[in-house]
Amino acid sequence: MRNRAKQLKKEGRAYVCHTYYQVYVSILKELNLPEAERGKATLLLSTMSTNFEEMKQRAESTGIFESVLMYPERRDFPELAKYQTDHGQLLNLFSRIKYTKKMAALNAPLLPVDMHKFRDIWVYCDADPIGYYLNQYRIPYHAAEDATNTIYFFDEAWSFNKGCFKLKTILSSKFNLILVHNGYGKYCIDMEVNDISILNRKCPKYVEVPLRRLEDGISEKDKELIVRAFVRNPDELYKQISECDKHTDKILILTEPLCDLDTRKQLFTDLCKEYSKEGQVFIKPHPRDELDYRKEFPEYPQFDSTIPMEILNYFTGLHFKKVVGIWTEMKELRFADEIVRLGAKFMDKYEDPSVHCDVI
Repeated sequence: MRNRAKQLKKEGRAYVCHTYYQVYVSILKELNLPEAERGKATLLLSTMSTNFEEMKQRAESTGIFESVLMYPERRDFPELAKYQTDHGQLLNLFSRIKYTKKMAALNAPLLPVDMHKFRDIWVYCDADPIGYYLNQYRIPYHAAEDATNTIYFFDEAWSFNKGCFKLKTILSSKFNLILVHNGYGKYCIDMEVNDISILNRKCPKYVEVPLRRLEDGISEKDKELIVRAFVRNPDELYKQISECDKHTDKILILTEPLCDLDTRKQLFTDLCKEYSKEGQVFIKPHPRDELDYRKEFPEYPQFDSTIPMEILNYFTGLHFKKVVGIWTEMKELRFADEIVRLGAKFMDKYEDPSVHCDVI
């Protein structure tokens, strides 16, 4: 395969996405290109953690991408279990080396396209199997934060590799024996972050690509394409927005796939009750949140869970007094007077505080 890779003429771009937000950023990247360069990229939608429903068809209909492919990425292979048993620091390292190679080999046949052929590849979470595959098969790629300012709020690469961090990054970046993600993979060209200045630990491969700059670089016509890509029923959404306008003070609560379902239900029951004192509460369920909010909270108006919250920036007249979330980064939202990010201190009331010790 490697000899064949040398013979391929590399062209075009590929984006490997695990969430709707990542599709949104991929679209922004394409729309920031000159007109002549657009429409030459492949969008791969990983089914490992997100049900993309009709995203493939809607993305295809915009003409932004040359092709949109479903990618049945997997990490739950039974044959990998033996490499994940704790045998002590040294033996664990040898197991991790074997795990790295095996994970890449098992995912290779699942990819719907030959990744060697692309000139540029963007991966938003190279901790997932795609990262193992690209490094083990020596395919250069660009990494990017899987959500806005993710590394600031929770530096996974460091947190998951605390013991002998420097040694592990060397084994990853120099020798490709294991994978330390978010900029430490040997074949990771660079790691795009929203704001370098706020990060506590600086990886040499970090490059700043602000989301706001990407959003400001598109036209009004481009914004219509984005809405078409994400909104399955525009008329219903406009109706919801119209309903919003009837309320003077509006509070938007963003859900997240936190804790177990019973605890999550209680958590958002408490939040809705608390913020109902300030105005009409609206709920925006997270795309991966499995709690049925329409069933459990029918008294509150709700937005479609599959719409990234950033899409609401594109609707004229939609405005909230306050947007409330737990871990979600909301600094780039433009439709609210106030942003409230509750964070670890709030979650300590619902979960063991030790779970949140590394999260801001």
